Amino acid sequence: MKNGNSSLARRSRVLIVDDNPTNVELIKKQLHGNDYDFEASYNGYDALEKTRTWSPDLILLDLMMPGMSGYDVCKSLKADKTYRFIPIIIITAMSELEDKLKAIDIGADDFLMKPFNKLELITRIRSLLRLKTLYDDLDSSENILFSLAQAIETKDQYTRGHSERVARYSRMLAKALGLSESDQEFIWRGGLLHDIGKIGISEVILHKPGPLNEEEMIHIRTHPQKGFEICSPLKSLSPSLTVIKSHHERFDGCGHPDGLECDKIPLMARIASIADSFDAMTTDRPYRKAMKLEEALKIFDREIGNGQWDPQLVTEFVKMMRNGH
Repeated sequence: MKNGNSSLARRSRVLIVDDNPTNVELIKKQLHGNDYDFEASYNGYDALEKTRTWSPDLILLDLMMPGMSGYDVCKSLKADKTYRFIPIIIITAMSELEDKLKAIDIGADDFLMKPFNKLELITRIRSLLRLKTLYDDLDSSENILFSLAQAIETKDQYTRGHSERVARYSRMLAKALGLSESDQEFIWRGGLLHDIGKIGISEVILHKPGPLNEEEMIHIRTHPQKGFEICSPLKSLSPSLTVIKSHHERFDGCGHPDGLECDKIPLMARIASIADSFDAMTTDRPYRKAMKLEEALKIFDREIGNGQWDPQLVTEFVKMMRNGH
């Protein structure tokens, strides 16, 4: 990663992107005294250039800008493996639920409405900078695993970005449930790596456009155990292993690899299972188009007592998504 550990040797760099200079100065004033260095960009093109040349640790991004919108800036940065882990907080006057969900879907890490509360902004910045520091501090072995996980997805246009979205939805739900910041970080890492075991699965099976036969299903169901075996030697990933191994367990005990049921399934795995299913529903696949948000949420509503997911967690997830995070 381009920034490496540089954020530990200097003050955190915050890039403020807004076409209104008054808004930029207001944010600087609100954050004054918090030991940050600032740069400002007044359009999307300059924001991309400053990201390349200045290497910010966090970006505060307005959505409505002439020429290149905040959506386009966010999408461009999150699609670039060099910059995709720079936290982006959207700060906007746009209040519609669909605006928030669109921002989250393209990779935004947080969303604040104007006018914002100074303390809330500072708290969210500090939280995301801590997460970025944790990622920057990952040892080289972990970075190799994350790179492998990304490489698996880039081979398939239908699953590209899947693990990052699962990680993001999982962290959102963990936060809504009141889990600690460290647990939110553990589930985020687990989400990024939850499908790494697919590195041992034939690409013919992974990319098959139609239904899998019984033999192929048996083979693909080995990926959680394979992923667990790949990641378990790294002590730093120990808290995330339950996500990697158990995200395909079902609340009724009919999942795999261990047939765990109810509370015997670790909480973080139950959370990731919901996130994994939601992303599968709301993205294009070879055999069907993506469902719309409300269509997917209605499936959760309908299936809440049918055994696949933890009913209480599904209720919280649906509420969270309908409330726009």
